[in-house]
Amino acid sequence: MSRTPTLRVLQQPLAWAGLIILAGMLLVALLAPWIARENPAAIDLSHRLASPGAAHWFGTDELGRDIFARVVYGARLSLGIAVMVVACSLSAGILLGGLAGYFGGLIDITINIFLMNAFMAMPGILLAIAFVAFLGPGMINLVLALSIGGWVGYARLVRAQVLAVREREFVEAARALGAGHLRIFLRHILPNILQPLIVQSAIGMAGAVLAEATLSFLGLGVPPPTPSWGSMLDEARSHLFDAPHLVLFPALAVMLCVLCFNFLGDALRDYLDPRTRISAGL
Repeated sequence: MSRTPTLRVLQQPLAWAGLIILAGMLLVALLAPWIARENPAAIDLSHRLASPGAAHWFGTDELGRDIFARVVYGARLSLGIAVMVVACSLSAGILLGGLAGYFGGLIDITINIFLMNAFMAMPGILLAIAFVAFLGPGMINLVLALSIGGWVGYARLVRAQVLAVREREFVEAARALGAGHLRIFLRHILPNILQPLIVQSAIGMAGAVLAEATLSFLGLGVPPPTPSWGSMLDEARSHLFDAPHLVLFPALAVMLCVLCFNFLGDALRDYLDPRTRISAGL
């Protein structure tokens, strides 16, 4: 008896690695007050730049703050911002891409040619930098800045999928039975285009974590003393050689977080794409 596709996918080492890393980071983010023994903002100049040891597992920074506690609380910030960015970008992409693909005509021309192309002409990270620099740093401004450039990829994907589904027989049947546009889209079209959106969202989480770290590194993230992986890397630049642990641990956190979402995105793509499943024997 052949094994189910789900079991075969879960036997992929990268899928398991992504699941384990993500589960661990989510657990760390949720249980941060109980996992971190120290206050991430507590200053202790008598132990500044301490090397990793029993008292401070990851060492301390130039202000004597515990790096382990700051990395743990930084996971809560980075994952929270990534979830909000993907949620906002996906919602805007479904709305605008769905309108363009479903109605076509002038609406499609306005959204696809003018709006999407205008945002695609500007690099997303530069647009986010300009937005945060204008409004000032902060979590809400950071989420809005990253969502402004992030919705375009979702909208283009939704538009392409809606164009392929809107002329299918079951959609025509629902339209012939008198179903309204909103009901047709929510009940018949959207469920049939969710698979690529799930894959895109998983990969988009990795991009959001990296973008948040980049803006925080440039001083445009959440203001201190809130710990952020990117701001920790920025603060560690002047101690790269005399205290390399300041760079090592937040950089590893960013790398592992991005890797786990990329691994999960690849595994989901292999499972949800019928062509990939057939070629891979899934």
